[in-house]
Amino acid sequence: MTDLPASPSDDSAPTQARPLGLWMATALVVGSMIGSGVFLLPATLAPYGAASLIGWGIALCGALLLAATFAKLAVHWPCTGGPYAYVRRSFGDVAGFGIAWSYWISIWSGMAAIAVAFAGSIGAIFPALTATPVRAACCALVGLWTCAFVNLAGLREAGRLQVLVTAMKLLPLLLFGLVGLWFVDSRNYTPLNPSGESLPHVAHVTVILTMWALCGLEVATVPAQSIRDPKRNIPRATVLGTLLAGIATILACTVVIGLVPTDELKTSGAPMAEAAGRVWGPGAALGIAALAAVSTFGAINGWMMVCAQVSLAAAEDGLFPHRFARLDKNGTPAFGILVGGALATLLVIASFSRSLVELFTFILLISTSAILLPYAASSAAWLHSGGRNGGRFIALLALIYSLYALSGAGLEALGWGVVLLLAGAPVYWWMRRANGRVQSSSSGS
Repeated sequence: MTDLPASPSDDSAPTQARPLGLWMATALVVGSMIGSGVFLLPATLAPYGAASLIGWGIALCGALLLAATFAKLAVHWPCTGGPYAYVRRSFGDVAGFGIAWSYWISIWSGMAAIAVAFAGSIGAIFPALTATPVRAACCALVGLWTCAFVNLAGLREAGRLQVLVTAMKLLPLLLFGLVGLWFVDSRNYTPLNPSGESLPHVAHVTVILTMWALCGLEVATVPAQSIRDPKRNIPRATVLGTLLAGIATILACTVVIGLVPTDELKTSGAPMAEAAGRVWGPGAALGIAALAAVSTFGAINGWMMVCAQVSLAAAEDGLFPHRFARLDKNGTPAFGILVGGALATLLVIASFSRSLVELFTFILLISTSAILLPYAASSAAWLHSGGRNGGRFIALLALIYSLYALSGAGLEALGWGVVLLLAGAPVYWWMRRANGRVQSSSSGS
């Protein structure tokens, strides 16, 4: 077992430096999980009909297995960094850097995707704001940088906003799903599998698609140093948040499939809004568009916080440039927020260039794949640690699920994922040299 020495990100921060309580941590999980996926996935899954519910079921079970594993890891290692910190402590710096790099890429590329979805939601309410590609890009960037400035104001402010936004989207989403059940047409669930593919193949394909809507279950483990009583609150927030977000998402998507015929659902750009409009009229469609805007805004806010915390933890351990570890007067890793926002901005701009739209769409698949690698590695970290406090069997199942879901991304996406992972090698080499010079200088003095 590698178990590295404690780092600056370990459980040593004073209570007053921990602004996030149980409900803020839970809101971070729910808010990060419920983003654009729940509003767009019904159209993506339409070719598989009701058979896609098999993928949803597997994905939710896998997500709960992962949540339980992260809960155990958070108790054993209550330190900032989440998946990165756990892997580094189990397997060393090289593996830790690889996971930090992969996780970091998945976060800021995911933020760009969600910002584009935010612009689309605003455009459904105010079409003039997104009438041209330039206006749409500006709308996406306004949402992105509003969240960046909220995070720059401090973790407490970002946490309060997350609680508010999460309540604004979770409750209406649950209400839509529960009320919508009374209006579903059972004929829309037949045929069970219109794709004609075997059910095992449909399950495999739909698991990787549905994981986009369930990514974020681990985010409460990332800012552990800023959460009060982390050994108690992080496990509760992780499991509770995953359960709430998973149930709300699956319920809403199931209702949409039952409200809109499959042929129309396949081509719908706003499937949930269309479903609401069919039952309750145009006003309801606009209400769902507003809900989507709130949902995506909250997801950007949560992921912005996580993006800065991951780079902060890696920098404190000497694996990312030291500027990422500097805190401003508000106790905020401002440099990490600005760099993450800048990289997401570049992808947003690229996504609205006609020649790069396909490339940007492909990055979304890479983003999902990139986050499954830290999930698998974290499960392996718990197994490698000896599985103290139990949970080894759950971690083994979580590892198997992560690899199963990852294999559904396809060889091309996985290949590009490896290329992006290797792109971090020069950064790791540079940091090793820089740290070596610092150590030599210290020993020489």
